[in-house]
Amino acid sequence: MNSVNPMNGEVIKEYTKYSNEKISLLIDQCHDAFLTWRKSDFSKRSSVLLNVKDNLLKNKSQLADLMAQEMGKPLSEGVSEIEKCAWVCEYYAENSKQFLAPKSVETDYSKSEIHFSPIGTVLAVMPWNYPFWQVFRFLAPAIMAGNSALLKHASNVSGCALEIERILEESGIPKFTFVTLLADKEQIKEVVGNPKVRAVTLTGSTVAGKSVAETAGSYLKKTVLELGGSDGYIILDDANIVEAAKLCAKSRLLNNGQSCISAKRFIVMSTIYDAFLIELKKEMESKIMGDPKESSTDLGPMARTDLRDELHLQVKESIGKGAKCLLGGEIPEKMGAFYPPTILADVSREMPAYSEELFGPVASVIRVNSIDEAISVANDTSFGLGSAIFTQNTSLALEIATSKIDAGACFINDFVKSDPRLPFGGVKESGYGRELAHFGIHEFVNVKTICIK
Repeated sequence: MNSVNPMNGEVIKEYTKYSNEKISLLIDQCHDAFLTWRKSDFSKRSSVLLNVKDNLLKNKSQLADLMAQEMGKPLSEGVSEIEKCAWVCEYYAENSKQFLAPKSVETDYSKSEIHFSPIGTVLAVMPWNYPFWQVFRFLAPAIMAGNSALLKHASNVSGCALEIERILEESGIPKFTFVTLLADKEQIKEVVGNPKVRAVTLTGSTVAGKSVAETAGSYLKKTVLELGGSDGYIILDDANIVEAAKLCAKSRLLNNGQSCISAKRFIVMSTIYDAFLIELKKEMESKIMGDPKESSTDLGPMARTDLRDELHLQVKESIGKGAKCLLGGEIPEKMGAFYPPTILADVSREMPAYSEELFGPVASVIRVNSIDEAISVANDTSFGLGSAIFTQNTSLALEIATSKIDAGACFINDFVKSDPRLPFGGVKESGYGRELAHFGIHEFVNVKTICIK
């Protein structure tokens, strides 16, 4: 389980996979920790989470440096990620008591109440692209609800995973209430089946989500899945083209283009199609690709060379089927898992750039001739995570967003972002369940009805 620097291919550190016996023992210890932690009050849990917040902020430069080394994230984006983790800790520390307060309901009984209690140990299977944020957006509500947690992180960010464990313990969480497991996929199947693991949350590919859901389903265990996306951004003919192109390029290139909610497909009205392409190209070609530790760098390497090569095959196949490459599209002759900002125009339905998730800095631009066609193309995907509409007619955009777009989120005149105060998740093959806001903390509690006659 090596951690490899995608900038130069050098091994940062070698990690030893845990034995099955060690994993079994850690699950037992995590369950025992839950039995104590569940008895803690909200003030105790909140105190720990606020300590986590402070420790994250205190160490944000070092943690951003670690992300740059392990998966190529530019330092400025790494710092922002840690600050966002601190924010979600503060949010749940301040709001969980209210979210989980008993609720009275008027019925034929003298008293009817709904109570929320922790369910036990929750397993999180997390990806490498946001090594801290993906974990903390599940961890903060799970811990505040009184659960304990196991983390199986992507093997190439094992250093980040162990840092999260260290920070939690340093912040005062009882030992084994949060545990990182250095394990492989086969071992995780056994973890899911362990009776002391009560639920599973996964962020990752649709393939990975289906596999974990199948295993968890065979044990009747609750799952929350946040999977891939092929977000459609509709650019209507009255949009501010310059601003739309700026925001679309930013969304497409964030995290080196490796985000489930990055803008993937740009669906542009034919009347402004050429003008939008000119502005999008200006924005994307202005970005500096290089060492993620340099302050001038906008785009670092992709996380692994195999992921870069897979993306390049999707680009080449799309070009072979008629897409026009207006920018990029070639692997640079330099060390590292780099791929340049790339624009594919005139994308059509038979191309990978239309139907598949391109997990890297590649923009697919699709021409449409009407609003109805734009909506149809936006929905013509197996995914349903995020979407956006750019127009000056916000009334029309609101109508489209609320009743005509199949996605878990639709942002108007901005790109899709996650926010602790708003529910996050998708539909169709983008998964099910919700993270963040009060919805996120209610996913992993026992919603218990109590009635008195």
